Amino acid sequence: MTTHLTRTPTTAADPAHQAFLLLRTVFTVAPIAFGLDKFTNLLTDWPAYLAPWIDRIVPGTAQQAMYAVGVVEVLAGVLVAVAPRLGGWVVAAWLAGIIVNLLTIPGFYDVALRDFGLLVGAVALARLAVRYGTGTGS
Repeated sequence: MTTHLTRTPTTAADPAHQAFLLLRTVFTVAPIAFGLDKFTNLLTDWPAYLAPWIDRIVPGTAQQAMYAVGVVEVLAGVLVAVAPRLGGWVVAAWLAGIIVNLLTIPGFYDVALRDFGLLVGAVALARLAVRYGTGTGS
């Protein structure tokens, strides 16, 4: 007899489990990669994505702020890897902050919209991790 409290074993053929694994992988790798790039600016000029009003209130230069952003992003990616149930929510909150920042810079609305889609994906990861996450920290 199966009840709503009984978990079915996850298999490689389970589409929801596949979605969880895809989201967990992407939200581990992408924040780490983009976080590390904040130190090299190979992909883009990251300080240009910092709203002037935020640049005025944080200490140091815009590039120094990007170093802090990079550290947070790397840590968020690691958190998703080890505790996706919590990490998904942390990444979603971080993306919400990025969206607010971008909406205050003219010409970055398309990037803000893309990041909203990523935020929804991070929430989906956190929700799927309730069922498919492993370990106590998931």
